[in-house]
This record gives sequence, C-alpha cells and structure tokens, in this order.
Amino acid sequence: MRLRIPGNSALTKFFLGPVGRVLIMGSALLTILLMGAFIVFYARYSRVIDEKLRAGPFANNAKIFAAPESVGVGDPMAPSEIAAELRRSGYSEARGNAIGSYELRPNEITIIPGPDSYFDQEAGVIKFANGRISQIVSLQDNTSRSQYQLEPQLITNLSGASREKRRMVKFADIPLLLVQAVTSAEDKHFFSHSGFDPIRVVKAAYVDIKKGRRAEGASTLSMQLAKNFFLEQDKRWTTKAAEVIITLQLEQRLTKQEIFEDYANQVYLGSRGSFRIHGFGEAAEVFLGKDLSQINIPEAAQLAGTIQNPAIYDPFNHPDHAHDRRNIVLTLMHTNGFISDRDYATALAAPLTIAKSAAQSAEAPYFVDLVNSTLQDKFQDTDFQSNAFRVYTTLDLRLQRVAADAIANGMKKVDDIIKHQRRFKGETPPQPQVALVAIDPHTGLVRAVAGGRNYGVSQLNHVLSNRQPGSIFKPFVYAAAMDTAVEGGRQVLTPSSEVIDEPTTFWFNGGEYKPKNFEGESKNGPVSLRYALIHSLNIPTVKVAEMVGYDAVVEMARRAGLNDRIQPTPAVALGAYDVTPFEAVGAYTMFANGGRYVKPDFLELVRNQVGKELYRHKSQDKQVLDPRVAYIMTNLMQDVLIRGTAGGARAQANFDVPAAGKTGTSRDGWFAGYTSELLCVVWVGFDDNRDLDIEGARSAAPIWMEFMKSALKYREYRDTKPFIAPDGIVTIDIDPETGFPATPACPTHATEVYIAGTQPVGACPKHGGRMITTTASGWDTPTQQEEPAVQRPATNPGDNLPHITGSGSDGQVSTGAVAHRASNQIPPDPAQKQQPDAPSKKDSKPGLLRRLLNVIK
Repeated sequence: MRLRIPGNSALTKFFLGPVGRVLIMGSALLTILLMGAFIVFYARYSRVIDEKLRAGPFANNAKIFAAPESVGVGDPMAPSEIAAELRRSGYSEARGNAIGSYELRPNEITIIPGPDSYFDQEAGVIKFANGRISQIVSLQDNTSRSQYQLEPQLITNLSGASREKRRMVKFADIPLLLVQAVTSAEDKHFFSHSGFDPIRVVKAAYVDIKKGRRAEGASTLSMQLAKNFFLEQDKRWTTKAAEVIITLQLEQRLTKQEIFEDYANQVYLGSRGSFRIHGFGEAAEVFLGKDLSQINIPEAAQLAGTIQNPAIYDPFNHPDHAHDRRNIVLTLMHTNGFISDRDYATALAAPLTIAKSAAQSAEAPYFVDLVNSTLQDKFQDTDFQSNAFRVYTTLDLRLQRVAADAIANGMKKVDDIIKHQRRFKGETPPQPQVALVAIDPHTGLVRAVAGGRNYGVSQLNHVLSNRQPGSIFKPFVYAAAMDTAVEGGRQVLTPSSEVIDEPTTFWFNGGEYKPKNFEGESKNGPVSLRYALIHSLNIPTVKVAEMVGYDAVVEMARRAGLNDRIQPTPAVALGAYDVTPFEAVGAYTMFANGGRYVKPDFLELVRNQVGKELYRHKSQDKQVLDPRVAYIMTNLMQDVLIRGTAGGARAQANFDVPAAGKTGTSRDGWFAGYTSELLCVVWVGFDDNRDLDIEGARSAAPIWMEFMKSALKYREYRDTKPFIAPDGIVTIDIDPETGFPATPACPTHATEVYIAGTQPVGACPKHGGRMITTTASGWDTPTQQEEPAVQRPATNPGDNLPHITGSGSDGQVSTGAVAHRASNQIPPDPAQKQQPDAPSKKDSKPGLLRRLLNVIK
C-alpha cells in the first residue's frame, strides 16, 4: 500500500519548502530537548525520592521522647497494654526494627531492644496471670527480675527552621471518618486515580472560567504531597513540572495508604504561638483538645475543612468561617454516601469544637516548648530541628495525664467560685489560668508541666510567669529564723519562740509598712513561730523577718535559687517580690532534700542522627542549708497540712500520706508541697494580674491534693516515707502556753522539735513544775539550786555538721556556742515575772533567756 501526497498541495509545498523544513527540524529538536529535560528531571527527583523514602519521609525530624516507664511484678496490666506502649515507642513485631521488637502471646510478651534503643538493656519476657504481671525473666541469664524498664514513648516531632510541630500517626490509627472527610473535601477519587484526576481538572477549569477567577483547585492529594513535601514553595514552571514528575513516582512506589499517611503527617493546618502545626495528630491536640482517635464526625469535617486555608478557617480566630467550611465538608461527605441522613443532620446541628474549656493536652505542649527553648540555648550552633536528633526528656507521661485531669477538675471548682463572686454579678467572668510543675525533689528532674489550661487557647507558659508568691515565701523567713541556731545571730529562735500578733507599724528607710492578717485584725496575742507559720499570720512573720534581719531572709532565698530581684524590705516577708512557679519548685528542693538545693532540668539525654551522645544530664546540687534546719521546716510545714491552712483541703481529698507544704495567697492562689518522692507547685490566677480573691487553700491546694494523690497509683511515687529527723534533732513534749517542757499537771501537751542545744530545759513553771536537771544532746544543765558541774558533752554537736555553701558563712557553729545557747534556755523565776518592779537582787538578776524572751514579746 502506497501513500501518495499530492505534490501540488499547499501543505506539502510548505513543509517541503525551506520554512517547513526548519519548522520540522525545530519541532524535532524541541521534542528531543523536552524528552531530555524530562529524563533529567525524572532521574534527579527519582534520587531525591529514593533518599527520602530510604531514610523515611520524616527522618530529619527531631524526636522528643518522655522518660522510660517501669513495670514490676504485681502490677495490674495485660500483655496488649504493654504492646501498645511499645508501639508508641517505635517498636514493632518485625525483628529488624532498629528501635526494638516484641512478640505477643496470650499470657506473655517478649521484649527485644534494638541497636537504637534508649538504653542498653537485656531482652526480657514478661508473664501474666490473673490480670497482673506474675514474673519478669531476663533472657540474658534466665533469671527473674522484679522490674523492667520500657522504651521511652514519643511525645512529639520538631523539624525545620520554621519550627514545625507534628505528632506522627500511622494510617491504621487514622479514623476512617477523617479519611472520608479529607477525600470528600480535597480529592474524591484519590483511591481510584493514578495521581491525576482529569475529571477534577475539567471541573476546576469550568468553575474558574464561570466565576472569572481561580475558585477551585485541581491538585490531588498526591500532587499536594509532592509539592509540600519534596519541593520549595514557589510558582516557577520548573516547580510545577517537578510536581508532576514526583507525583508519578510517588504513585509508582507507594501504596495509596502510604501516600495518605505521609499526607496526614505533612499537611499544614495553622499556627499556635511560634510553632507551625503540621499533621492531623498535632492539629487534633491543639485545635480540638483531644487525641486524633477520639474525634467524631463534625470534628473530622472541621479538620478536613481547615486544609483549604488554615488562616481563614482557624477556629480560634474565625469560628464562623470554620463552622461554615465544616458544614460544606459535611455536605460533601453526605453526598458521597459516607454518612447517613441522620448523622448528617446531627453533625450539622453540632456546635463547632474549640478547645477552650477542656484541660490541656496530656501530650505536654508547654513542656515541649520548654524543651525546645532549652535545646536552642544549649545547642546554639546546631540545627537540631533539621536533623534526626533523638531528645530524651524527663517527662513522666502518666503524671502528665494525671496533671491534666487534676487541673480540669480543680479549675471547674475555681470557675464556679468566681462565677458566684459579687463583683461579676450579671456579667461573664474572665477565665483564670493555672500552672503546675512537678519534679523529683532529689534529682531535680521535671516529671510534669502544665503551663496553662489549654495550649490551643493560650501558649503563654505560666510556669515561667513572674507572680507574687505570697505566703509560699514565708518558709524562707522561718528558715532564716531557725538557722540562727546554726549560723548565730542577735537572737536564737526556735519553733516555740513567741511573737506578739497585734496591729503593728514597721518603719523602714523612713517609710511605714502596715501589714494585716488575711482574715483581718491581729488579736491572737503571743503566738509561737509554729503557730504563726501554719496559720500563715502576716504580722508575726514580718516581726520574725525583722528579728533575723531582712538581709538574712533575702540571703536565704538566694541560697534556694530565687532571683536577685528580691529585696530586703519588710514586704519581702509576705512574698511581695515576683518569682516564677518554676523558680519556686526549685527553691523548695532545699526543704524536701535535707538542705540540698537541686536545679530542675528537663533533659536526660540527647543523641545526634548517628547515635553520638551530645548531652547527658548531670545533677547540679549543693548543700545550702543545715539538714537539721531543713527538717524543722519540713516538720512545721507538715503541720500546715494537718491543722493549718491546708488542713481542710487535705481532709476533703482524703490525702493521708506524709507530706509537707505551704499555702499562698497574694493576688493569686498558690500551693507548694512535697512528699518524700515528689515535689509539686500549683499556681492559679488571672493573666491581667487582677485579684483572684480566692485563697490558695481553696484554689491551688485542691489541685495539688488530687495530683499528688493520683500519683500514688504509680510505682515510683507510691512508696512515700515519713520524714526522718537527722542527727542533732531533739523532740520533747512542751506546754504550748509556756513553751517549756510539760509536766503531768499541764492541761495540754504538744510535741516540738529543736536543734540539740536550743531546746528549753527544766519544767513548766506555771503548772506545778520545778527546776530539774535536763539532759540534752550530752549536756547536763543544772538547776539554779545546784552548783554547776563541769561536764564534757558525750557527743559534740559540731562534729557532724555539713558544710553549707551559698551563703556568707561556712555553716559551722562551734560546740561552745551551741552549749552556751542550751544553757540560756533555763526558764525565769515565776516570782520575778509577776513582780517586774521589785528590787532586783544579785542572785536573781534576769538571765540572758529572760532578756531574750522580753525582746521577742
């Protein structure tokens, strides 16, 4: 068969002519060039995709992990629960997993840590019986263990200089409702097309022409992933060509489920604070205040609707726009047959979900902010966010969840109290904020942080906010007073020393200061220092600060790590100078840790992308207070929870373990306290610094009680121990009325603690007592009727005193000074007290103690 082309055809003449030949040659050359360019682009982006897929699509994310959790024999738990925790830590059932693998059987689970595991731990088998762990066996030597540490769980991922924040999810963990909502809104034929949707292209072109503007996009989910994940965000033609090429390759190399999973973790959904929120996992936490697995139909549509324009459909800034867009997505879902008529009507009527009243996410967004800032400070020359660094923190996710629950419950009660305050009658009251920080008092490792009620509403981290601490500062005043028994001073003060609670004007630098007690006029008369602290009396506290010196109070606060803005004025005694909750929790380690201050820390370990160790936590601690003084302060603060300002909150919570703490009420509510295993500070107040008008015992203390009580469920915190007195502490029964050792005739007795050598000696002179010989820490103090005998102490109280740092003194007190103070505790003659104007005799001249008591009173 021959094809004949008419020679006289105009078209033939054109192509056979010079111009036609040039055109044909040019077209052929252009085709060759385009094909070459396509091949070059294809090969180039093929390598890019190969590298990304080989390393993992999010390999350059810095991964932030919580602290490892321990399980032990007897713990109520099932094998499936441990398997779920291991999966969240990166384990799988595949033996080749670098993090680790596990084998799940009906009544046991075998755990095999991999080369990239957090710790070098032997493989083990955990066995179960009757719903509890019955045995733990090491596979290294087949011996039993009482505990086993699980791999740390992932908290979140951070990546890029733009501070992208995401919480990774697997396709299997994405609710089907969300898959249906996203495909309805963005790519109806995603699971059937090969990367491009011709029908969508034609439809988008028609809509754009009809409306005279670009009103509808034609990009599929695969194209969006190619553009947002692999390419720079510009509008050059080369970028669009690369998008096409990458889309083709993604469709060839990945399943639809894998493409959707990567898209679900990469898609940009808005900003919170200085972080860009990527992925549905993080967006659910930030915008909805819940885990992705818990979302319902309207919430799935809300998340899917945000994709089109995160700024316009931000539920916090534009709730009306977000609501309208959500309903559009619901309509698309209904049209596509994903939801029934009934579910569609119910979802349309549902209010927009905005995480404004819920407790903050248990995934610790405020803690992640703190970690991120700390990393930037410690690694200023390292771009850790663009590398696969593994950051192991100190956070206990169990305590974090407990904190979220305690805050949610406690702040509901605070909201109710505020709602009924007369000042807000007829108007909507403002919403108070909260902060909670809990640490290990012995290591300083931070275990839980809540910087506010909800991170989605406010990213201001109130743990770092400067606020007046009020009465939680008073223990530093009384610590300075108790420290006079060690450091010396004009007066030696003990818990039974007395001051007068009465209206008083204090003069300082030419000005006057007139404090009042919280409950009004001061009419208690003489009160002991113990009574003044546990009932948080203001005027006696300022008097104590005046006695020891305001400089000594400030110096005590500085020992405990508080800031240098605290000044030596009368107001310092009542917590008038700002501190942060984070400072406060560090300062209280001085009391909870036997006089040793421990600096709080968030980080345990940091490794780079090749596993090299860049940082490991080293405890920063120093002895700043005599252990005996620290114990006396703990003993006093135990009384705060038993019969002081926190007694009611303790009884209401049925919190019955040994604990010590202090309430605080300034314009805010505070509570700081500790057990032998955990130290926690809670703050409640308004952002604008207006008066909360709720004392700390009713605002912060109930949150503290619920948090600490719930923490007892966990192995690391349940073994609370009584506070043990160190060497050099004397405990005696006294008559509270006179402050002297009680006799059988005294109507009331109270147990009091003293540093040996400062306790009162003799017997109560008011209730039939007589002067007797009293032995205290090896010294015999004779009665006035006896000739003093020369005796050498059986033990030297100064021999075992620790070296104190952080002050102008070395903390040592000579044996003679302590003995001298003990001898000065002889009670005065009652007859002399009743006849102050009687002529004095040489043998009845008032002693030093009498003059000391007169000064105090």
